[in-house]
Amino acid sequence: MTTATVGETNPTPWGRRVFTGWKVVAASACLWALQSMLWMQGFGNLAVELRSQFGWSKTLFSSAFAATRTGAALIGPTQGWALRRWGTKRVMRFGSIFIFGGFVGLALIRTQTQFLIALSVAAFGTALAGFLTITSALVPWFERKRARALSLQTMGFAIGGFAGPLLVFSFRQFGYPASMAGAGVILTFAVVLASVILGRTRESTGEPIDGIPEEVAAKAPRAEGVSDDHFTAAQALRTRSFWMVSLGHASALVVVSAVIAHIALYLVEDRGFSATDAALVAGLIPLFQFVGTALGGYLGDKINKRIIIVTAMCTHGIGLLTITWMDGSIAIGVFVVMHGLAWGARGPLMQAIRADYFGSTHFAAIMGWSAIIVTVGTVSGPLIAGILADSTGDYQLGFTIIAILAFAGNTFWLLASPPTPLAQAPISPAAG
Repeated sequence: MTTATVGETNPTPWGRRVFTGWKVVAASACLWALQSMLWMQGFGNLAVELRSQFGWSKTLFSSAFAATRTGAALIGPTQGWALRRWGTKRVMRFGSIFIFGGFVGLALIRTQTQFLIALSVAAFGTALAGFLTITSALVPWFERKRARALSLQTMGFAIGGFAGPLLVFSFRQFGYPASMAGAGVILTFAVVLASVILGRTRESTGEPIDGIPEEVAAKAPRAEGVSDDHFTAAQALRTRSFWMVSLGHASALVVVSAVIAHIALYLVEDRGFSATDAALVAGLIPLFQFVGTALGGYLGDKINKRIIIVTAMCTHGIGLLTITWMDGSIAIGVFVVMHGLAWGARGPLMQAIRADYFGSTHFAAIMGWSAIIVTVGTVSGPLIAGILADSTGDYQLGFTIIAILAFAGNTFWLLASPPTPLAQAPISPAAG
C-alpha cells in the first residue's frame, strides 16, 4: 500500500487516485469518436461527396461499405488470437500503418478501382485499431460496472457522429484530398497515443476488477447472467447463447449499417436536402444515441439487459417505418429521436452480455468469431437499401424490409438465455 502524500486524501489500495479502467474508457471513447466522425458514421458523408464528384452508383457505395465490413469481420478470429499473442498496443500500432496509407490513398483516388483498394487498406487498419480491439481492452477491467463502462465508451462513437458535419465543412473549406489526408494523419496519431493506455492490463497494475476491493465487491449485486466461468471460444461456440446473441446482434446492425451508409443519400435524393443539411440531420442521431447510451448504461447494470435490447429493437423498426412512410419534418424528427435512443441503449449491452455470459479471459476470441455472424447484418442492411433504391428509384421498399427484419430479430434475443455453467472450474488464462 502506498502512503498518501501531503494534500492527497483517500488513496486507493493500489496507490492510484484514478482507477486505470476509467482511463481505458476515456482513451477508447476519444479514439472511437474520431473513428466514428472520420470513418464509420462519416462514410455517408464521404459517399455524398464522391457521388457528387464522380456520379458513382448507390450500389457501388453499398457494396464497398459491405465489403470492407465483411473483411473486418473475417479477420476477427485471427485478430482475437493476435490480441492475446502480441497484446493490444502492438496490434493497434500495426493497424495505424494501414490507416495512414488507406486515408492518403483515398485522398488521391480517381477511379472506382482506386477507391475500393484505398478503402480496403483503411478498413483493415481501422479494424485492427477499432471496435474489437478497444472493447477487448476494456472488458477485463469491469464486471459489475461493465454496462456502464461500455456505455461511456460508446458515447465517444455518438459524439463522433454528432461531429460528422465537420467532415462536410472540411470538404467545402479545404477540398476533398486535403481533408482525407488530414483525417489520416489525425487518426493515425490518435491510435498511437491511445495504444499506450489501452495496452495496460490489470495484472500489470495490480488493481482489482471495477476498481473495488474484493471484500466490498462481494457484497454488491450482480447483473443477470454474469458468470464466474471463463469459456474458451470453442466452448462458447457449442452453446445456444452464443448463436442467439450473435444473430440478434446481426439483426440490429441490419438497421444501423443501412442508416449509416444511406441516410445522407436518402435525405439528399429522396427528401431534397442539401448535402450540408443532410449531414446536420444525420449528425443529430448521435446526439440522441448519446442520451440512449447513458440510459442503457445505467439500467444495464440493474435490470435484465435483454429487456432493454428487445425494447430498443422495436424502437429501431418503428422509427425507420416512420421516416419511410410519413412526410414532413416531424417524421424525420421522430426517426432521429427513436433511432438514436434505441441505438445508444442497446449497443453497449450487446457487448456486455457476451462478457457476462462467457467471461472476459477469452472475450477477444469469442467476439472475433461472433463478428463473422454479426457481419451478415452489417453487410445485408446497406445492400438491401442500396440495390432496391437503384432498382425502384427510392428507398421505401428497402427501408420497409429492413424495419421488418429488426422486429423479427427479437426472436433471437428472447431465446438468448445465459449458457449452462461449465462443469469444471474456470479455465486458466493460458487455456484455449
